[in-house]
Amino acid sequence: MNSEETPPNVVVVVTDQQRWDSLGTYGNPMGLTPTLDELARDGTTLEVAISPQPVCGPFRATFQTGKYATETGVWKSAIPLEGEQTLAEIFKEAGYDVGYVGNWHLASTFDDPVPPAQRGGYDDFWLAADVPEFTTQPNDGTLYDADGQAVTFDQYRVDAFTEFAIEGIEQLSEPFFLVVGYVEPHDQNDRWTFVAPEDATRHDKDPFVPDDLRNRPGEWYHELPDYYGIVERLDENVARILEALSARGIRDNTLFVYTSDHGCHFRTRPGEHKRTPHESAVRVPGILSGPGFTDGVDIQRVTSVLDIPPTLLDVAGVEIPETMRGSSLRPVVEHDIPDEDGAAFIQISESQIGRALRTERWKYAVAAPTMTGWQGGSGEQSSDVYVERYLYDLQRDPGETVNLVGRPDHRDIADDLQNRLLAHIREVENESPDIKPFDKGYP
Repeated sequence: MNSEETPPNVVVVVTDQQRWDSLGTYGNPMGLTPTLDELARDGTTLEVAISPQPVCGPFRATFQTGKYATETGVWKSAIPLEGEQTLAEIFKEAGYDVGYVGNWHLASTFDDPVPPAQRGGYDDFWLAADVPEFTTQPNDGTLYDADGQAVTFDQYRVDAFTEFAIEGIEQLSEPFFLVVGYVEPHDQNDRWTFVAPEDATRHDKDPFVPDDLRNRPGEWYHELPDYYGIVERLDENVARILEALSARGIRDNTLFVYTSDHGCHFRTRPGEHKRTPHESAVRVPGILSGPGFTDGVDIQRVTSVLDIPPTLLDVAGVEIPETMRGSSLRPVVEHDIPDEDGAAFIQISESQIGRALRTERWKYAVAAPTMTGWQGGSGEQSSDVYVERYLYDLQRDPGETVNLVGRPDHRDIADDLQNRLLAHIREVENESPDIKPFDKGYP
């Protein structure tokens, strides 16, 4: 970036548990997201954006550091992020004001205020809670300001978080880096249901049902209408954030990014909303709009969300730390490198100790045969032995309805994917586990 140019502001919206196909730009036909769809048309859509860790806290650690969950130490929820350089600290050192709103999930203070030392360097504007699911309900609740004082609200949570984000936009000095972490469209855990705003458009009649949910037992039949109502409200609030940027006269010089930590399969995969390698858990929205992403050039290849942190720094003209695992997406958008041969490495915890590889056509996943993330201690974030669990041909079976693992006619494909997966494990985790074939009597 030319030193005479004004560094761009950066605003990142991270939702929680949002499927990629809840947006029109990814094929949802319900018209829920006109604002995001317009951003996607004018900016850059990551057509296949994959979460590196489909669990709330671990994903946030990967996003803040640009490193995999096992590298940060936050490989499952309720582990605080400590001793790692965050995006806020990097931007701050480069002369940016830095702010955070909403869902932090990286301090393990739960419903107590997050002390300054555990805020990841977001020192200039802070209005958040460690786990807002504990301090808020869909229509009221409490966040905490920079002094640790309670800030209450009595409106729909998405609307309230947006008002706090607008405060940040108005108060932060340029250039600034602001992250807005919504709880929605995550279900409200203590109600075991998704809660749409009371005035939301009802989508009970003939809601769009993705292929991976159709004809499967689960809660999607009852929950999709409210889930879609939440998504619709999120889109309306993205419009409010963009209006606040325009009102300050800085929209054209602000990179706006929209993504999510993981998706949702509505318990169609046993007992879970996430924590599996399936597309419904790991595939998320990925939209970039603003400086560097204004020509409507989309990225078709498989892209890890870990590529977003270095992209933010690249657009801001900030040096990318060598510790970051991802790569800036600007060279792909600017056609300096080919938009092809993408792949994403995925780590899974809590429901299992699992690893997966997502390529353009294939999904290959393995899991430890006996260890589970819920029972594992602090040293059990990985395993010496994994067993093949899933192999999907996403070209023929995008809904992942036919598991091809263990089939002799796909052995060569599985062997190739296994070697590629092991290469990622060796590079990221410095381990060389044994992967047992599915047909050797393992569960």
